[in-house]
Amino acid sequence: MLEDRSCLVPRDFTRESNNWSACMNCSVDMIEIQHGKRPLENNQEDEVVQRKLPKLSDARDGEEVVVASPDDQAGDQRHDEDTSSLIPSIGRDNSVSSLIHCSRSDYGAIASLNRSFRSLIRSGELYRLRRQQGVVEHWVYFSCHLRQWEAFDPIRRRWMHLPSMNFNECFVFSDKESLAVGTELLVFGKEILSHVIYRYSILTNSWSSGMEMNAPRCLFGSASSGEIAILAGGCDSQGNILSSAELYNSETGTWKTLPSMNKRRKMCSAVFMDNKFYVIGGIGGTESSNTLLTCGEEYDLKTEKWTEISSMSPVRARGDMPATSEAPPLVAVVNNDLYAADYADMEVRKYDKQNKTWATIGRLPERAASMNGWGLAFRACGDRLIVIGGPRTMGEGHIEVNSWVPSEGPPQWNLLGRKRSGSFVYNCAVMGC
Repeated sequence: MLEDRSCLVPRDFTRESNNWSACMNCSVDMIEIQHGKRPLENNQEDEVVQRKLPKLSDARDGEEVVVASPDDQAGDQRHDEDTSSLIPSIGRDNSVSSLIHCSRSDYGAIASLNRSFRSLIRSGELYRLRRQQGVVEHWVYFSCHLRQWEAFDPIRRRWMHLPSMNFNECFVFSDKESLAVGTELLVFGKEILSHVIYRYSILTNSWSSGMEMNAPRCLFGSASSGEIAILAGGCDSQGNILSSAELYNSETGTWKTLPSMNKRRKMCSAVFMDNKFYVIGGIGGTESSNTLLTCGEEYDLKTEKWTEISSMSPVRARGDMPATSEAPPLVAVVNNDLYAADYADMEVRKYDKQNKTWATIGRLPERAASMNGWGLAFRACGDRLIVIGGPRTMGEGHIEVNSWVPSEGPPQWNLLGRKRSGSFVYNCAVMGC
């Protein structure tokens, strides 16, 4: 059925298990025999099959592709055979163990093999097992156009378009927040008089809406860890600044109200660090009297208590502009160390947990421009920090993804990808699964 075995043999993962070696040696051969098909023998047939089974691993570096769902890629390949064992020669359990180590980029092609593979991919079982075994790939999801979302795979350096969202004009121009948790990308906004959440699932490659928080809000701080995410602060539909917080579980699709923070705050940032949740900076007070907050708050998931931490925000007050004109703190955590992007001085800063101070450790990429911090994305992506942005230009410009691995020394930014696009990043989230 497949001439090229790259669909089942990833180039970017280590071969750690005996099961993986067995899969490499016999998986594709057995699938071909299982369906009674011989290897392809002429170029014409090869072109037909490759059109049905697009293989992302064969694309050139920097090539832009369109994400296709398992159903889209399967086309008319509907097999009636009993394929519950997936790869018959090694059994279902060993098949699943082997597939865990395949790249996420290959799962669409794998789902095309038959209904069992497609059902396995769409069930989310592989991603749950990957998370349990510490097999994680991080993709960056971002929007440089109000109506369009894209994804970037930093391992294979590939750009991908997500399907379009079906929303109204009010949502397009509302304040939006984004969050990646589990296998979902959540985009929060407002439609006319009510808040709305759009959810993109990588399992089905589709958007849906209708999910509601217990206390709908915008301009909040949020962060995720595995299948859970916490959202804190923000504003309600009347503009009141909130101190409340909620936990979302992507496995169950449920929201849980958490104890409220010590201070009300909006336009704040949040991270997970040392198995705790932190809310950093933001604006407090009332809607008519905005106060820049320099403190942070720590939430202990075990004791369910908040603790205020002074001087945790890297944002320095500027008397020449109102507090609301600046972006929320640009912060990210790698290996339980907290970093910040100082857009004004184009510097990278690191937080000293013991002394509760910030220190400058290097520079940001020179071409990463912003408007008071808006339009620039600074995120953790596995063991690296990434900066997404581009130079300010008239009309359409370029977007760049730069990467630095803190464990390798002082900031030395590596350009992972560059493409023609709007250079203002409206929203950005990193999904690790």
